[in-house]
Amino acid sequence: MASVARSLSRFASTAAPRSSTLRASATFTARRACIRQPVQSLSRRGYASGPTSTSSSTPYVIGIVALAAVGGGYFFLNNGGVTQLKEGSSGETSGVFTPTKNDYQKVYNMIAALLDEHDDYEDGSYGPVIVRLAWHCSGTYDKLTGTGGSNGATMRFAPEGDHGANAGLKAARDFLDPVKQKFPWISYSDLWTLAGVCAIQEMQGPVIPWRPGRKDRDVSMCTPDGRLPDGAKEQSHLRAIFGRMGFDDREIVALSGAHALGRCHTDRSGFDGPWGFSPTVVSNDYYRLLLSEKWNFRQWDGPKQYQDMKTKSLMMLPTDMALIKDKEFKNHVERYAADNQAFFNDFRDVLVKLFELGVPFQSKPEDRITLTPTIG
Repeated sequence: MASVARSLSRFASTAAPRSSTLRASATFTARRACIRQPVQSLSRRGYASGPTSTSSSTPYVIGIVALAAVGGGYFFLNNGGVTQLKEGSSGETSGVFTPTKNDYQKVYNMIAALLDEHDDYEDGSYGPVIVRLAWHCSGTYDKLTGTGGSNGATMRFAPEGDHGANAGLKAARDFLDPVKQKFPWISYSDLWTLAGVCAIQEMQGPVIPWRPGRKDRDVSMCTPDGRLPDGAKEQSHLRAIFGRMGFDDREIVALSGAHALGRCHTDRSGFDGPWGFSPTVVSNDYYRLLLSEKWNFRQWDGPKQYQDMKTKSLMMLPTDMALIKDKEFKNHVERYAADNQAFFNDFRDVLVKLFELGVPFQSKPEDRITLTPTIG
């Protein structure tokens, strides 16, 4: 047993990532496979040398005990029904840890505190880019193949992180690293979507029900490029992209309301400018501006985009203008422009759906939790 413990100890010290930001589930599969191998090998050797039924199970028990003996820095976590091997941050006792709503509220509160503290990002908030991270990690889902979606957090890896649509999102991922370090038991997949919920609520948006249970995956699960919307296209493209995920026209228009937040950048998408005058506040302004302002093509060297004729400080993409060119889309734009609460209700529901696409939850929809905003 001592040799087993030493072997596992050597593995734990060499397999643990040196960077605290990488000690999450990206390497979990490899660690679990390496840990399982000596335990299983011991079990087979014990069975070969011990012919009786009583002794055949003993090595397996010894292996488990040995694993627990070196587990001072690790513990198993049952997170929304998903058991993972995680590293503790301050010498936690090994064993099963089941997070409660209060634990997730603590994660939420730290994200909210960081949003408040780091007001040196564009327009004074990381909120919009955090929403974009949660949106883009979820919006890769393909209902026909069951691939993509928030389950996996595969944007951590270069093939997906380097997709053109994800340009600039490293800032959001890096922003959340201190949270992951403090709460290593939460998967990146859950963290990114919970952060999206937090950002929406802290920017005066609706309360978004959420549930844990996403599991991080390795680089082999990265999705192909081209699954996210291209702002240079129009309504047929929107229906193809969102239809692949299972969204209808109403849901497409409701999700587009996230364009009330943030701005475009020439060094990321190639486009330039904000959609609205309050880019860090969730509201129905996006729809109202689409209908009330007059828009024309911006005369510049960049890609085709629109600007408002009055101030020339706002912009809309071709995909935005498609929402008022298309009769079916426009009906929903008009409804949301006239009723902010109607927008909030549909935006809430469609975000819940988006963040859960493709996730093999063991919990039920009624198990969703609501986390309390820190703002009044």
